[in-house]
Amino acid sequence: MTSVIFPGQGSQFLGMAKDFFDNFKEAKNTFEEIEDSTNINLKKIIFGNDTTLLNLTNFTQISIFACSISIYKTLEANFDFEKIKISNMLGHSLGEYSALAASKCITVNQASTLLKIRGELMNSAIEPNTTSMAALIGMNCEEIEQIIKINNLDIEIANDNSPGQVVISGTNINIINSEDIFIKNGIKKFVKLNVSAAFHSKFMREAQSKLNIEIDKIKFEEPICSIISNYNASSNSSSLKIIENLKLQMSNRVRWTESILKIEQNGENKILEIGPGKVLSGLIKRISKKLDTISINNINDLEKLKLL
Repeated sequence: MTSVIFPGQGSQFLGMAKDFFDNFKEAKNTFEEIEDSTNINLKKIIFGNDTTLLNLTNFTQISIFACSISIYKTLEANFDFEKIKISNMLGHSLGEYSALAASKCITVNQASTLLKIRGELMNSAIEPNTTSMAALIGMNCEEIEQIIKINNLDIEIANDNSPGQVVISGTNINIINSEDIFIKNGIKKFVKLNVSAAFHSKFMREAQSKLNIEIDKIKFEEPICSIISNYNASSNSSSLKIIENLKLQMSNRVRWTESILKIEQNGENKILEIGPGKVLSGLIKRISKKLDTISINNINDLEKLKLL
């Protein structure tokens, strides 16, 4: 059995998935479908030469989704995907929407509409330059939580990415003031992230409420496999439970380490990463030594499908 995973923000790069777009009609058709449903010229943003647009949250999320799902649709149509026996799908933050579309829980059109709104809401959720995020390298989530608790830091864990990489969210002043405390407590590296706001935290609650109104407008179907949710790392095949977790995702921690360990605990050992970059494959190597991961983000990677 194989779990399929989809990347989130930070995996984007100019020209991603262009070789699929140029060589497979399924990828081209998927791009055009998403452009039609969002009225965004994705080809100009992704295949152009200006990273400014691509790195705007308004466009980053829908761009990564377009690349991930166009690659998935290409594989599904041309590479006898039924033999792979997919047991779970999951994604990191916006990647969860890619998982929902790939699993047929929602349509590509519906996911595109939600992600366009999600990107806009997250980008404008709070006054610019008042909140931020930082990546902490060298400690696990439990150790970070202890430091936050002992020092009464008004900071939240936004992403538990791996045992050695945790991302925090908070106000600018609280993030800045926390750096010395974390360094003194043994953090190897404190990296302030170039993001527009403190994602996956209490600062996203209003935006989440607005997004939930849009989620309620969409009819969710039962997925073709289980979905492992970011919110609580639970595995669900019930659309009602999937919706419930999705409505809490944007304003709460991404439990990526727990999600990957859930796959391991189920006795599975194969993971297929679909989408730009290999960020998630790198994180998984730090989480578990029992999982074999392959990443498909360009057509040269297609040979790897024989390993599944």
